[in-house]
Amino acid sequence: MSAAKKSAKIVGFSDEELAAMKEHGQELKKAARRGAKADLEPDVLAKIAEMSEPDRVMAERIHTIIRSSAPDLAPKLWYGMPAYAKDGKVVCFFQSAEKFKARYATLGFSDQAMLDDGAMWPTSFALTALTPADEKRIGALVRQAVS
Repeated sequence: MSAAKKSAKIVGFSDEELAAMKEHGQELKKAARRGAKADLEPDVLAKIAEMSEPDRVMAERIHTIIRSSAPDLAPKLWYGMPAYAKDGKVVCFFQSAEKFKARYATLGFSDQAMLDDGAMWPTSFALTALTPADEKRIGALVRQAVS
């Protein structure tokens, strides 16, 4: 076993998680070179285009829903996945099932999202498909997240 694989197992991160962390480091360097005002939507769309179905179809739809529900959120890459930020801080993100070898894709919200509802509320949602009702709910959640 290589030293990298051995240390990964000791630390407890999977190969996919380690790759995502490395990708995040590269994203931070690239963003620093481009500047805070750079339009990162082309990078997000390119990353979505690389995804396999059904993740790609869901990510495209979610991108459209988020952009129309909260146009002030700025698309960016976050750990190699599409994310949407307000004032540079990620509010929500899409995580493909394929990237982390999961059985479903995920739509997640960070602690920057204003989804507070009592003492406990969901911050991520498993996605296997998107129905019109799901799309409507996602739009409402995104609007609430930035309100």
